[in-house]
Amino acid sequence: MSADAKLASMNLVLPDIPKPLANYVPFKISGNTLYLSGQGPRRNDGTLFTGKVGKDVTAEQAYEHAKLVGLGLLAAARAAAGNLDKIEVLKVLGMVNAVPEFTDHPKVINGCSDLFVAVLGDRGRHARSAVGMGSLPGNISVEVEAVLRIHD
Repeated sequence: MSADAKLASMNLVLPDIPKPLANYVPFKISGNTLYLSGQGPRRNDGTLFTGKVGKDVTAEQAYEHAKLVGLGLLAAARAAAGNLDKIEVLKVLGMVNAVPEFTDHPKVINGCSDLFVAVLGDRGRHARSAVGMGSLPGNISVEVEAVLRIHD
């Protein structure tokens, strides 16, 4: 089953690629390596989910936020590669805007990782870092960036 068919079977739709908020591009290709800029969790209207995980946002809510970020990253990957079936996720860096006492960063970023595997199968499996941050831009709850390979 194609990645697009898997998305449809999960009733998921890729969002529009967000416009950069500063001096950068949504993605960059070097050879067959695709670098995706970090994204935050967007609602359908384009506004961002904000708050500190462990205070304003639960780990479960943040998991869903990371899943939304994953959809945004897949949208950027499709725009870059032309087809999601051509991509393989190599590395993910997930950042969680969390209170100092919060320690479940990997569970939060699983929202993005689980989505990648559900949509891309083995090509969605990746190396990963999941870290806590004292703050993130605009007080977003999570931010994720990724490095992918484009297959011919």
